Amino acid sequence: MSDITIYHNPRCGSSRTALGLIRNSGAEPRIVDYLKTPPDRATLAALAQETGGARPLLRSKEALYTELGLDNPALSDGALLDALAAHPVLLNRPVVSTPLGTRVCRPAETVLEILPSPQQGEYRKENGELLVDANGRRVA
Repeated sequence: MSDITIYHNPRCGSSRTALGLIRNSGAEPRIVDYLKTPPDRATLAALAQETGGARPLLRSKEALYTELGLDNPALSDGALLDALAAHPVLLNRPVVSTPLGTRVCRPAETVLEILPSPQQGEYRKENGELLVDANGRRVA
């Protein structure tokens, strides 16, 4: 079993890019399609602790975020975690956990900060933008 986990949405370009960068390091992560298999509240609480609170885990661009009033700064982490547990679509993606830490990988290249192994060659985003050169060094 991999020591890397990605909370992934296959329809999201940032999520696909982060997954590609993980694989470009030679790792095959545990992939959690969080819309099909949502993390439970305890898992969300652990992710929040590792990422500096529940708020970074929230996808503020989601209409439900505003509808539920989650932009209220007075809301506790507990209330935010309850909302995330009830509505997985609110999870900001991708979230990646490795032995070196956990990050909300927006932009996707943030994943490079926590990968235990270096990139093994060139990697480009789907739009052709070069992120990692042929020597495995970050370009962007």
